[in-house]
Amino acid sequence: MSKRISLNAFQIATPCQHTSGAWRNPRSKAAEGYTDLEYWVDLAKTLERGKFDSLFLADVLGVYDVYGGSPDAALRGASQVPILDPFTLISAMAAATSRLGFAVTAATTYEQPYALARRFSSLDHLTKGRMGFNVVTSYLESAARNLGLKRQLDHDLRYDMGDEFMDVVYKLWEGSWEEDAVLADRESGVFTDPAKVHAIGHEGRHYSVPGIHLTSPSPQRTPVIFQAGASSRGATFAAQHGEGVFINGMRKDIAGKIVGTLRDEAEQLGRPRDALRIMQQITVIVGDSDAAAERLYDEAVSYATPEGSLALYGGWSGVDMSTFTPDQVLEYVDTNSMRSTLALLTTADPSKQWTTADLVDFMRIGGVGPVIVGSPETVADEIEDWVETAGLDGVNLFHAVSPETYEQFVELVVPELQKRGRVWDDYAGSTLREYYYGEGRSRVGDDHPAAAYRRG
Repeated sequence: MSKRISLNAFQIATPCQHTSGAWRNPRSKAAEGYTDLEYWVDLAKTLERGKFDSLFLADVLGVYDVYGGSPDAALRGASQVPILDPFTLISAMAAATSRLGFAVTAATTYEQPYALARRFSSLDHLTKGRMGFNVVTSYLESAARNLGLKRQLDHDLRYDMGDEFMDVVYKLWEGSWEEDAVLADRESGVFTDPAKVHAIGHEGRHYSVPGIHLTSPSPQRTPVIFQAGASSRGATFAAQHGEGVFINGMRKDIAGKIVGTLRDEAEQLGRPRDALRIMQQITVIVGDSDAAAERLYDEAVSYATPEGSLALYGGWSGVDMSTFTPDQVLEYVDTNSMRSTLALLTTADPSKQWTTADLVDFMRIGGVGPVIVGSPETVADEIEDWVETAGLDGVNLFHAVSPETYEQFVELVVPELQKRGRVWDDYAGSTLREYYYGEGRSRVGDDHPAAAYRRG
């Protein structure tokens, strides 16, 4: 039997995420829809109809103001600004669906673990176990300045803080409340047995959390942990904590090397190689035929804005691209931003020298990830080849036009993948973790660091 391909949809609550200028496309509903709950509810229903494992909501806490030293280019192009708080969307989408999972991004650098643990436990209760936590450490200097710091913390220090942050939330989720602490006994008048609720007594370098978790155990206790770190430090963090891991390899062979490195690292940390469910970023443009898809691609490209693309890349890399000439070759430099983005272009493929003009051309659709254009059969062939060649578990689907990309994928590509036995006909299990690890596996595995804090 062929390996099932996990489907995850990538979204940001903004008019334009990675395809700069996409909001101008008359086929897009994002410019008006991103502030409308109905837009998000309809998207969730579409994805559930297509048997997607989850909808992944990314987030940023700052603006892309590296390009030209100001946010002007990002504001003009709606390059991930304006942007909503993704947590506010979940309850409405969860109420309109019963199976689709949700993964939400939160930056450990700027959150407090005690409060964030309650937020995720609450959502895991309300979704009946369909929640995931995408752990990021943030990368924008503007976020640091607006959240009380004079400058962004060093890259590796943010991950050190992230490690301790995760220790705290694991203690709260797994170790504070015993499984049978809640009695809800009307006759005795006891709702919770105090003897079965425990203070975690955490006193660390970065966090002090002495007390008990505010929320009773949710269906998964610990939400499914997602990670996308691709720097050396980020990969270690992903291998240690990640269950769902997002990667971006520009070619299948590069993706395969990333997958191998992550699985090797997980094994060295005492986790099984298949503990990581690894998904590759892919943008898909599908039509009834290859020619129809190419026409849709050409139309999407016609709305791309170079300035918006360079504003995004400047924020990711920390490099002001307004100072570069079109033929200037990009070189890797250490920054405190998203090092993986710089490495992706400048070191991951040593056979190519990238210029600014190459970057603008490459980023027209889908940011810095691969793009598949074609008929349902062509797209399904390519997705299968990516999965088999790179050893992937699934794909992280980006859009060129929202919500059209997802609607067309569900209507055209999903049936083709189902016909080939690569996408399930219906969900197996009821929690997000069960989708990845099988029915009856709603709680973290014994190999996961969160398991060390279980009581009993």
